[in-house]
Amino acid sequence: RLRLHDGKLIKDRRYHLRTYPNCFVAKELTDWLIDHKEAPDRETGIRLMQKLMDHYIIHHVCDEHSDYKDAKLLYRFRKDDGTFPLSKDVRVFMRGQSLYEKLVSVEESILKVREENSVKYQRAFLGCEMIDWLVQEGEVENRKEAVELGRALLEHGIIQHVSNRHHFFDSDILYQFWINFRRRRRLTELLNENSSRALSESPDSPFCLRKLNPDPGNTSFLSVQTNKEIKIVSAVRRSSITSLAGNSNPYFSTTPTLVFPPVAECNPKSVLKRPVTNEELLSPGAPYIKKTLTIVGDAVGWGFVVRGGRPCHIQAVDPGGPAAAAGMKVCQFVFSVNGMYVLHLDYQTISSLIMTGPRTLVMEVMEATE
Repeated sequence: RLRLHDGKLIKDRRYHLRTYPNCFVAKELTDWLIDHKEAPDRETGIRLMQKLMDHYIIHHVCDEHSDYKDAKLLYRFRKDDGTFPLSKDVRVFMRGQSLYEKLVSVEESILKVREENSVKYQRAFLGCEMIDWLVQEGEVENRKEAVELGRALLEHGIIQHVSNRHHFFDSDILYQFWINFRRRRRLTELLNENSSRALSESPDSPFCLRKLNPDPGNTSFLSVQTNKEIKIVSAVRRSSITSLAGNSNPYFSTTPTLVFPPVAECNPKSVLKRPVTNEELLSPGAPYIKKTLTIVGDAVGWGFVVRGGRPCHIQAVDPGGPAAAAGMKVCQFVFSVNGMYVLHLDYQTISSLIMTGPRTLVMEVMEATE
């Protein structure tokens, strides 16, 4: 958006005796994307702009077109006309970006390359130093408010404890910015990003898979474990997700081997006896212990079901799968996936992270000590 302003592609334009401020011509923008190597061809450029429309970043100036047309039509960034929807997630992200820019721009910044246990971390800082800085700069009114801001940034994946073992505290614990806001991102990353989220379109996806051609052996199971609260699950191959994912995801075969059974049969009610909040899991003295599981996927996948959100829990484990062998159990809560804190995410997002990660999966889970 800023580059388009600088290049005068965004400007006040007159059409049918009416002036439309801060807008651009779609056809000119597609040309610009190709000229500046943001898109290899017009088709990709159109897909990129449609992605921005779908996420309420740009829109037609009169909202007469819900899709992006490569024509002499006027569109505008919602940021330029005040219609950009500021959800809580967006506000936290923008606050994190603002703080990052301010921190990297000052001399003697608290963001430094720091070392802990012989490991160096970029953009790292101590929790108490961040609190001091936030109060000193007038970003917050007091230390309590600063801790709340730090926790919000951590829960949204903007900062993290360097070894992902702690939430944000006013102490000498070492944290780092997880996002490098100054890394220049190419628009085409938007298209790559969504190819990994096919699971989000499948609200009842069972097992996380990786292979194109699952082992034809018998991987069915009838129940997760002996538990009166879990109804007997109809025999489901872990490869049956292929029938649900369609042909859009490269991780799945194009010819499903089995028809996916009705949702009610493969997705019993939650195995949790009662809802549990993140605050309860993380409160001092809470009756939960953290475990690290290293799961090496087999020819079919990892063999478990994630459900819920904020926090997610393990809903089912294939007794003969890699997850069970690594010590995974139902009712455990998912704390991190491959080093990324995920207590604030929903199960679709966590499933997507697992799907697009390495074959060897490292998960931190929390389970009740009782």
